Parts: sequence; structure tokens; C-alpha cells
Amino acid sequence: MDLGITGRRAAVAAASAGLGLGCARALLREGVHVAICGRDAERVAAAVAGLEADARAGATVSGLVGDVATVAGATAFVEDAAAALGGVDILVTNAGGPPPGTFASTDLDAYAPALELNLLSTVAMCRAAVPAMAGRGWGRVVAITSITVRQPAAMLILSNTARAGATAFLKTLATEVAPRGVTVNSVQPGLHATDRLLQLHGGDVSGVGASLPVGRVGDPDDFGAAVAFLCSEPAGFITGTALQIDGGAFPGLL
Repeated sequence: MDLGITGRRAAVAAASAGLGLGCARALLREGVHVAICGRDAERVAAAVAGLEADARAGATVSGLVGDVATVAGATAFVEDAAAALGGVDILVTNAGGPPPGTFASTDLDAYAPALELNLLSTVAMCRAAVPAMAGRGWGRVVAITSITVRQPAAMLILSNTARAGATAFLKTLATEVAPRGVTVNSVQPGLHATDRLLQLHGGDVSGVGASLPVGRVGDPDDFGAAVAFLCSEPAGFITGTALQIDGGAFPGLL
């Protein structure tokens, strides 16, 4: 299927590894010009080299060093991406997670940085990118959140709280900008073979995968392909959705 986005320009946050990298790769394979960011210059450079090898002919990738964990950093990333690409048509928001903890073990002071990391950074990136999209009459926003938005996870009270807030923001934004050609969706990953998951399980995630209905953990590139579809022309009637990509792990009906 031709996704109809060849030549579009995408800013993909926190994409030097993991799910963000999978999204950047999928978009480049569709002929999209992509800007990625990461905190470590060497990792960003390595990611760019790998992405260039996978890109469709004519598609370009720009590597930016930055940290989207703060409002200032998130805003700067989109502004820098727009400068590098000549504008941003597609925004994929992404960030790491806050520390684990329960209600009893988590101090009140821990909530503000968690909200900045997983809620306000998303708001900031959208504020930096969406007005120009709406002005041009076309845009795509896809936010990477977590399956814990549907089913809060024990020991992750900060992430559960912040990402649920981001989901509410995105749903509200979607209804406001839909008439102007901009779609806004979120994707809720379950367990995927990212560096972090591999490290947690000593490089062997087969046991974790066996617990999922599909019998394996997810591939970041497959995750990226789903995100690329939501960024496509054929997906122009899909907005305000929160799509779980979890190998069937979530047991609920809705």
C-alpha cells in the first residue's frame, strides 16, 4: 500500500533507539524526511547511520541532540526539527518513563517532573508543531504512550497518572484540529524487544513473550509500521483514537 506521504517531513522524538527508532525507520522507508533526537550525540550519530541505510531513495534523516524530558527541551526539538527539515508535517511524540513507585512510596515532589516528562512535554511538542500543520491544512500527530493508560500497572503510579493525562489532552486536541486537516492519535505499546527490555531480562525475552497471546514480544519495526500507517493519507479519517499494540495482552473489551 502506498501511504501517500513521500516527501513529508517528520519529527520523531527520542528516536535514537527503541520504539522511536522503529517509527523513524518506518517513515523513512515511506520516503518521509525525518529528524530524530536523543540525549547522547554518539547514539544519535549511530542511529542516523543505520537509518540512512534503510531509507527510501531521496528520503533524508537529521540527527539532533536534545532532551524532550522538559517543556523547554521538547519545544526546542520541534523548532530545531522544523529548521532542519523546512517544516514539520508529522510529529511523533515519545519520552522515557518516570521512576517506579506506589502511592505510599512516592513523594508528592515526584509528580511534577513526571508530569513534565510524560504530559507537558507532549503538550509542548504539539504547541510547537500543530499550529503550522493546521495553517497548511494537513498534519499528523501520533503520541507514544503506554498500555498502562488502559490498565494501570502496579508500581508505576507516576507513569499511569501522567500518560492518562496526556491521552485526555490528545483526545481533546484531536476534536479541535480535525476540521483543519490534522489528525491526532496515540499508540499504547505493550512489551517490545527494546534495549531496555532486553537488558532487564538478560538478552532473552522469550519467557516474557510466551506469556502474551501472540507468544512473543513485539518488534519495534512492526510497531513503527503501525505508526507510519496512522501518519498516512489512507488514515485521514482516523483521529482521536488510542490504539493498543500489545500482542493481545490487554484483556478488556474497550
